Order: sequence, then C-alpha cells, then structure tokens
Amino acid sequence: MRIIVVGAGLSGLMAARECVARGHEVIVFDKGRGVGGRLATRRVKDATLDHGAQFFTVRSDVFQTHVDEWITAGVVREWCRGFSEEDGHPRYVGANGMTSIAKHLAIGLDVRLSTLVFSLTRGDTDWVITTDDGVAHHADRVILTAPIPQSFSLMFGGGIEMPTELRNTDYDRTLGLLVTLDSNNHNVVSPGGMQFPDDVFSFIGDNSAKGISEAPALTFHANPEWSLANFDLTNREIHDALLEAATPWLGTAGVTSSEMKKWRFANPKKLWPEACWVDDSGTLAIAGDAFAGPRVEGAALSGLAAARALS
Repeated sequence: MRIIVVGAGLSGLMAARECVARGHEVIVFDKGRGVGGRLATRRVKDATLDHGAQFFTVRSDVFQTHVDEWITAGVVREWCRGFSEEDGHPRYVGANGMTSIAKHLAIGLDVRLSTLVFSLTRGDTDWVITTDDGVAHHADRVILTAPIPQSFSLMFGGGIEMPTELRNTDYDRTLGLLVTLDSNNHNVVSPGGMQFPDDVFSFIGDNSAKGISEAPALTFHANPEWSLANFDLTNREIHDALLEAATPWLGTAGVTSSEMKKWRFANPKKLWPEACWVDDSGTLAIAGDAFAGPRVEGAALSGLAAARALS
C-alpha cells in the first residue's frame, strides 16, 4: 500500500516511520528546505540556537520508549529537571539542537523537501496529490500533518469535508529573537531556561547552557499576547522591539548578531479530543499537535495514531 504524508515535522516523520515499519511504501512531502517543522535549529557561525520548540517532556510510556531509543542513539539527552525549581520531570533536548531529532527520524525515509503540495483530490480508487512541479502522485492513504488551517485549505480545494470544530482550530502566534553574544555575561540564570520571566517573554533559552552551542547564544520567545499585538508590524519593527525588550537580560554581554523569527501557528488554543482525525472512508487522516497535545509528545503520539488508524 502506498501512503503519502504531507509535512516533515515530528508528526509526519513519526507517522511515516510507523507506516514503513508496517510494510507500506511511503513518501513524505514538505515545502520547507529541511525536516523538523517547529523542531527548528539555526546556526550562526559558532553559535547554534533552537528557535522553535525549546525542549520537551515525557508523560506516557509509549513516548518514553521512543525517547529512550533516541537517547541510546545519541540524538537526545536530558537538559534539566525544572527551571526556577526542580519538579522531577526531565526536560529533554536534541543533542545538537532540536532539529537533530527530526534528522534522525528522517533517515531511510523518502522525504522530498522544497515541494509544495498544490492539490488533494479523491480519485475513483485512490487519492491524487499534485505537487507544485505539476506531477500527480497517487496514494491509497494520505496523512496530513500541517497546521490545521493549511490542511483545511488543501482539503477545501479538493471538495473534501472537515468537521467544523476542527477547521476552526485557532493558534497562538510566537515572535522570537535569536541573539549571539561576545560573552556569557548575561542575566539568564542556571540551568539556562526561564519561563515567563517578564511581561513580554514566555521563554528565554540559553543555548550554551543547553549544551548545543559553542558560542554564547540566547533564544527569546515573546508570549502569545505580545506576539499577536505586534505580529503585523514590519520585520524590522518587530526585531527592534524584541531586542529592546531583551536588553535587560543581556547583562554586560555585547550583541554580535540578532535575528527575528515568526511562528504563525505556534500552539493550538484548543485540542481535538482524539489523537487524530480519520475520514469516513478510513483512507485520510489528519494529525499534529492540535490533537494529542500541543507539546512535542502530543505531536509524536498523534502521528503514530494516524499511521495505525490507516494501516
């Protein structure tokens, strides 16, 4: 059976690997230049900065099994067990940045990057996906793992129904700032993560303290309210406002570079009650962090659920 997965983020890659393990032929399409989605890592000279998901936790035995495999493979390691105080729950990070998890999962898969899925239609006996190069790809099953508004747009164009409550899924936005420094004389305290430290930022991450960056480098994520209020400003205006808000946390360290990042679909505001959604034919599934949970674990479990539901 041939299965096409749209999206090479964590949900899509987990789904693809599960489908391959069950003996199916799988193709993964993603419009981006690299795998990972919000498992995103940026490199600036000697600095490495996570600019999407900053860490993840584990709550289920199923996900812990996968994480243990990643730890054994040297892909993941524990960062800390709490920020302002220890709570006993490990915070895990990618050994070389969060994108290293996605790169590991993509090994052996047929992943086609820089490829936009232009249309999705239901044929007489299968699904037809047309990519932006004009090629029509046929599949027995399809798994969509893009943010819900993007999956809905694709389905709507093909006259495919999606439940109203699901298609109305709304997302918080996140504006981020990546800053490299000439020293570690900043004000981000050990272990290098600060949650909601002020009225602008929801998280500040010290990439050196995480162990992924040779050079001093901080990641700033603005909170949903600030991000929404400023999202439509020019990129330069957003950058300058973020840098001004970040200044108290920079201490005496000098800024060597700074870059703004935008996440339009950062976190779903409301979750679908099931781990994935499957159409009446049992041949189309939607997965992602809007289902089993907005965290990394939820995205992974949703991808697994979609693969199992269709195969």
